[in-house]
Amino acid sequence: MEYRTDAEGITAGMLEGFFVGWPDPPSEKTHLRMLRDSSRRVLAVDRKAGRVVGFITAVSDGVLSAYIPFLEVLPEYQGAGIGRELVRRMTGELNHLYMIDVCCDDDVVPFYERFGMHRTNGMILRNYSRQSGSEEK
Repeated sequence: MEYRTDAEGITAGMLEGFFVGWPDPPSEKTHLRMLRDSSRRVLAVDRKAGRVVGFITAVSDGVLSAYIPFLEVLPEYQGAGIGRELVRRMTGELNHLYMIDVCCDDDVVPFYERFGMHRTNGMILRNYSRQSGSEEK
């Protein structure tokens, strides 16, 4: 597995299969734009298969704070430690900051607790009509 912090050479065709269960998932083209425009990203690339198999992104002010909105590993690659390695590498990239925040569902709280993160309260606002990220809506 190759882990990298840039999206150079990554194409939309290498991003198939993510956002499982989303009613209106982003297209591979939108996913690629998201990766390129994130403050930081770490990608897990299976070079033999020629595809990205996991990714994590962060949005940051670069001074005090960062938010990790996405961590995904393709279903057929889950359970191999890829998600754990992506979080380890991303928190390493951000360890100079005061705070690193993640909003997550209750079932994955124990996963993030392994990295020293603590449960807290949070608020979210979702505009589900924009879930795909398409500019056409």
